[in-house]
Amino acid sequence: MAGRAVRPAQIGHAMSAVPEQLADLPYAELLSPHTGGLRSDVRYDTVHFDGGAYDGRASGASFLECAFTGVELDGTGLRTARWNEVWLQGCRLVAADLAETEWQDASLLGSVLAGISWYGSQLRRVVLRGCKLEAVNLRGAVLRDVVFEDCLLRDVDLGEAKLTSVSVPGTTLDGVRFAGARMEKVDLRGAVRLGLPDGHLGLSGAVLNTGQLFELAPQFAHALGITVKD
Repeated sequence: MAGRAVRPAQIGHAMSAVPEQLADLPYAELLSPHTGGLRSDVRYDTVHFDGGAYDGRASGASFLECAFTGVELDGTGLRTARWNEVWLQGCRLVAADLAETEWQDASLLGSVLAGISWYGSQLRRVVLRGCKLEAVNLRGAVLRDVVFEDCLLRDVDLGEAKLTSVSVPGTTLDGVRFAGARMEKVDLRGAVRLGLPDGHLGLSGAVLNTGQLFELAPQFAHALGITVKD
């Protein structure tokens, strides 16, 4: 991508080329503009949601090769919805219900997710770039091949979650909880900051750099019941 620094591949997950413009989507020419609201258990195929606010309930809906630009999903009920090959840019999701949803081959760019329920969900081959996640509940979620790039994760709960091939290049973690999490090939070396208030034993299976290890050493000792005295 011209003008963009290329980061080294993260462990177990090569950085995917994510379209940055709507016109770059492989299905861009097939998109049709959406009118009206959202409805439950409806299949939306190659639809462009451009601007506007969508509230109400659309549980069980299915989005296939859809694009969302500048959309507000505040308080929207989208429980158990399926998101396959979707692209979201500059969107706002506040207090939305995304619990038990399925996401595959999805991209979220420059979007805000705050106060949302995302627990019990499955995210596979998902890239979040330049996004802000605040007070997001991802407890018990399954994340595989997920990249948080240049994001802010504040008060994000990943307790009891299963993470495989997850990386966080350029991302700040502030108050992220991993209590009871299970990890495999989770690369945290690219994080700008690791602010983890608890759940340090849930980092088993993660990869840290030396500086991060020294920074977290007191928390690891506390979690293991070790008293350090000189």
